[in-house]
Amino acid sequence: MIRRESYSYDAIVVGAGTNGLAAAVRLAQAGLSTLVVERNPEVGGSARCGHLTLPGFLHDICSAVHPLAVASPFLDSLKLQNYGLEFVQPELPLAHPITGDLTVALHRSVAETAAKLGADANSYRRLFEPLVFRRRTLTSEFLRPIVHWPRDPYAWARFGLAALKPASYVAKRQFSGEPARALLAGLAAHSCLTLGALGSVAFALVLGMLGHSVGWPIPRGGAQAISNALANCLRALGGKIETQVSVSSLEDLPGSRVVLLDLTPRQFLQLARDKLPSRYRRGLERFRYGPAVFKVDYALSGPLPWSSEICRKAGTVHLGGTFREIAAAEREVASGREPEQPFVLLTQPTLFDPTRAPRGCHIAWAYCHVPMGSTYDMASRIETQIERFAPGFRDCVLSRHAMGPADLESHNPNLVGGSITGGANDLAQLISRPVLSRNPYRTPLAGVYLCSSSTPPGGGVHGMCGFHAATTALHDVLRKSIRKQTP
Repeated sequence: MIRRESYSYDAIVVGAGTNGLAAAVRLAQAGLSTLVVERNPEVGGSARCGHLTLPGFLHDICSAVHPLAVASPFLDSLKLQNYGLEFVQPELPLAHPITGDLTVALHRSVAETAAKLGADANSYRRLFEPLVFRRRTLTSEFLRPIVHWPRDPYAWARFGLAALKPASYVAKRQFSGEPARALLAGLAAHSCLTLGALGSVAFALVLGMLGHSVGWPIPRGGAQAISNALANCLRALGGKIETQVSVSSLEDLPGSRVVLLDLTPRQFLQLARDKLPSRYRRGLERFRYGPAVFKVDYALSGPLPWSSEICRKAGTVHLGGTFREIAAAEREVASGREPEQPFVLLTQPTLFDPTRAPRGCHIAWAYCHVPMGSTYDMASRIETQIERFAPGFRDCVLSRHAMGPADLESHNPNLVGGSITGGANDLAQLISRPVLSRNPYRTPLAGVYLCSSSTPPGGGVHGMCGFHAATTALHDVLRKSIRKQTP
């Protein structure tokens, strides 16, 4: 048993995003009295919902599709369905229209997906079948710091060697047809890297593997349902949550054994002020946030009028055309320019969860990548891409709500400059996230830990950054307690 001190709480977590809530749950499971403080009126961080357009239309403010929430070992262990969470599986995880009469789809079955890829069928199966077979093992490995001793060294090494390659190299060497190449491009572009960047194919491998093994599900009622379930789980364990609490300094917090910060390096620097050693401070100051997004939410009078029937069956649709077009768009972003023809990621949740719009109406959620801090209004360019594959789309729009990088950051300060990944996803920073360290969750301040997506394993609604940070904090608290009890 951990011996208590005269603290207000054993643990305080600043920030009620998915990672902050997951950290708090892990601490409360161990018997620590835990308080979560959040600046917003509701919990969730980037997993929140709001009525952004018209009454009765419920939109996801940031994240919308959540394969990692289903695949996360920690979230899965919590049985969040007992706290109100239900996932809905679209008929198809993903559709990708390439031209007006050519569309490729990612089916739950690897074999069914491959069968539609012509001459690339065998290559696709060789790429994804081993990953799907080892999904649980690989998920537990990549949802940890990238440098670690793996439980299955062979599987991790095999995955790592494949994942280090650029998506452009894999597409050229393994596929000969446009459908397979375009599908790979759309998956890889989730990385916010250029498709020629080392490690860009890792995101395609992971997202494809998850699509085939657990699907790309949506929470019934929207992303807020994940956050609410975590909050309900925490309260059931005796934890407390206080919203609309602003923290401008670590001194603002009540006394506690440990403090976990679901914050990025920029906010941590502001809270810690001059308390951090200069070397660590400089490391945090060098942390890079990567490209941003521009997002538009739509209230629609009916379903999207896709040219391809396949798109009507998918929860997520990638709009960018060919591999070459998607690669060009992502290069433009990396060069600091807003692309004329952006790669657009679109979800249409009300095809599968009609509770989020009035009867007969629908919502759509779409975003594209832009340079960090961009102020350019990309709504027209996004809509041109949608109209390209869904002629008559604009006639269905009842209302729209656009959010540029600054708007996203105002909703959640962790989205610095509109970046949704917690930090740039290049290989160097995946290893040193947020700084090069044996344990990236510990900070030089005694009892203070980072648990945001700026720590491993990075962005995504999986809670594993919070889980690992809390596990580190528990180890340290228990070690100190044992030392004090030893004569």
